[in-house]
Amino acid sequence: MRKDYLRWSKIPYAGESKPPNDPVTPLAGSWSFVYFKRDRDGNFLDPSGRRMQLPIVHPNRIDFNRELYMVQKTLKELTPSQENLGIYYGTGVPTKQWTPVIDRLIDSYNVTPTQAARILAAVQGAINDTMIIVWELKYRWDVARPNQYDQEMRTLLCTPRFPTYPSGHATMSGCAEVVLSYFFPTEAKKLREIADDDARSRLYAGVHFSVDNNEGLRLGRYLGSVIVDHLKTQKDQELRPIDHPFREFHDADMFPEDYKQFIPFDYPDHCTSLRMDDNNHPPAPSPKLFF
Repeated sequence: MRKDYLRWSKIPYAGESKPPNDPVTPLAGSWSFVYFKRDRDGNFLDPSGRRMQLPIVHPNRIDFNRELYMVQKTLKELTPSQENLGIYYGTGVPTKQWTPVIDRLIDSYNVTPTQAARILAAVQGAINDTMIIVWELKYRWDVARPNQYDQEMRTLLCTPRFPTYPSGHATMSGCAEVVLSYFFPTEAKKLREIADDDARSRLYAGVHFSVDNNEGLRLGRYLGSVIVDHLKTQKDQELRPIDHPFREFHDADMFPEDYKQFIPFDYPDHCTSLRMDDNNHPPAPSPKLFF
């Protein structure tokens, strides 16, 4: 059954009086790929040139009123652990928490310089392509954020200035998990836990619907698997596979200690929409729910 949904570009954020007019990199969906391609009609192609069928539900099949209730309930019942998770993964850009994970794996498995360069390039190239596809979908579908549906909503973090669906954090996490698990298969369980935590953190922050994260993870894992299949075909001049996954378990230390950033930075946290810790923020005029 087709369901209508609110458009990000048409509704103000909670605490604001006008729809957002400062979209972040709205043309990023047209940027150049590392692995993927486009045909003349704009369809996404895999590295072999075959059209990809992206595994993601169209937003007109999603009940965003039900999704909104889940966000409201989560924020109302937020635990300290969930709050810490939301803040940790919501600090900086989505790659901030994953790049140190790659570095920890490289160190723990005594990876050679050339292998390290390839692993870094493979994962970051995969993230690049994933984020391009995410951004194309975000602005194509233009789905409103939770605090556009509920004009009284106070979020844990500032709500990003671009459409909600799918979640960039979740999608790139799913992709990074799969590509890193190819190189470090014995760490796959931990990598999946990190990806799941990163995705869930966006619900805890109040800036994403649960479906943004679940569908994002699914899409990201698919894109990662397509890239891994391509990496497996690459050979050296003796026609031997370039990659030799590390199959001995070294139990790399990849999780943050007490939710502290691996690379700290003092980010500004001012925003014009309503937040939980901003008690002095003037309320939006005539607050109401947009259903």
